[in-house]
Amino acid sequence: MATVTEPPRSLEDLGLFHQDLFIGGQWKSASDDGRIEVKDPATGQTIANVAYATVEDTRNAIEAARASFHDWATKTAVERAAVLRRWYELIIDNVDDLAAILTAEQGKPLAEAEGEIRYGAAFIEWFAEEGKRIYGETIPTNVSSRRLLAIRQPVGVTAAITPWNFPMAMIARKVGPALAAGCTMVIKPASETPLSALALADLANQAGLPAGVLSVLPGSGSVVGQELATNPTVKALSFTGSTEVGKHLLTLTAGTVKKVAMELGGNAPVLVFDDADLDVAVTGTIASKFRNTGQTCVCANRIYAQSGVYDEFVDRLTEAVVNLKVGNGFDTSTDQGPLINEAAVMKVEEHVKNAVDLGGRITVGGSRHGLGGTFYEPTVVADATHEMAIANEETFGPVAAIFKFDTEEEGVAMANDTEFGLSAYFFTRDSGRVWRVGEALEYGVVAVNTGAFSYEGAPFGGMKESGIGREGSSHGVEEYVEIKYLCIDGIDG
Repeated sequence: MATVTEPPRSLEDLGLFHQDLFIGGQWKSASDDGRIEVKDPATGQTIANVAYATVEDTRNAIEAARASFHDWATKTAVERAAVLRRWYELIIDNVDDLAAILTAEQGKPLAEAEGEIRYGAAFIEWFAEEGKRIYGETIPTNVSSRRLLAIRQPVGVTAAITPWNFPMAMIARKVGPALAAGCTMVIKPASETPLSALALADLANQAGLPAGVLSVLPGSGSVVGQELATNPTVKALSFTGSTEVGKHLLTLTAGTVKKVAMELGGNAPVLVFDDADLDVAVTGTIASKFRNTGQTCVCANRIYAQSGVYDEFVDRLTEAVVNLKVGNGFDTSTDQGPLINEAAVMKVEEHVKNAVDLGGRITVGGSRHGLGGTFYEPTVVADATHEMAIANEETFGPVAAIFKFDTEEEGVAMANDTEFGLSAYFFTRDSGRVWRVGEALEYGVVAVNTGAFSYEGAPFGGMKESGIGREGSSHGVEEYVEIKYLCIDGIDG
């Protein structure tokens, strides 16, 4: 195992800190001994040298998943649920160590990291039980000697490609339904944040998950991702990431006609109406915009305040943002951690400069933070317009751009004026408006009077170019099952 320069702080169980591939129930080096450095974005220090999978490694993992599929699929739902439940319990038992690993590789505040671990664990628990309710149906017959049935069966070997911004939760909400349905899965975590995925694999192994049912392969998209998307043994692929990469993967998966689930980019609007409770609106906007330093696909990216409350809302939001504490995620007083890397900071800088050049007014922040590195000041840009890059692209950083609108119809039209349709938020105390605007917004998720809507029992996913399929809830298993029609004749002897 490669030398670790600076392991995560406060890690009690070093046994959860892995730097090798997990294939077929075993820890292995890459077939070419290749490794990649994993850095703490808060310090720039290398915390691990993780094995980087090759095509050969990927094919070995797929073969292990194929070989273990039949035995796992033919276990009863109750038997699979028992393993998943034990996995969930182990995650909760090790929440502090898992949070330390997550903060070390991703940078988010420790409290947010712990929240992510618990949120992700909830998907494992939810689908452990939901797997017992993957029902079929009986169909009224068209011939007296026949009986007609539709049953749901696991699709087979599946794959998941997950992002760096939620390195545990994005895995849990894919692997939970896949395993509950009886599928096996190969996971490619983001190269920036592979350690959480490897720790999860360790706990799954401890929980009694049979060898080969789950493999974890840190590696590049052009190698591991390409093989997962094109290998005919893989029957379904779930991806969370940018729309650009999602479109490329859709092209690749078309060659073998895989089932796909795509959770892609967002450009989330917030509408603050004149009748909104501004305390609630500011709190909700902060929760949406500045969680994970603005690095989420459901972050408020365009904030629209109606003209009657525009100035007051700008002032109140600015006041709240001034009080956000920036620092290392291991400092318990930190509200905002670093951005993931230098490229992320440069994108934020470009968006802010473009906004200012086009008339935007900085009310707080607007620069790199004095801590240096990849820290950036929480920022508010007032007087934003739709000509600005920040209106049309995900900033993926701690910048709140505020636009003005006059009427409900104008606000809805502005909010819908994008090819994306993942999540939207609005604040109002008008019960009629709740329904009108809620139904008019072209988004897969609409949150009313809150900036936090996540729940494992609710369906999550986008419209338009923000994706295909849903994660969470009873709908989350649909990507991992096939419906088979059984026509049984001759029952009359």
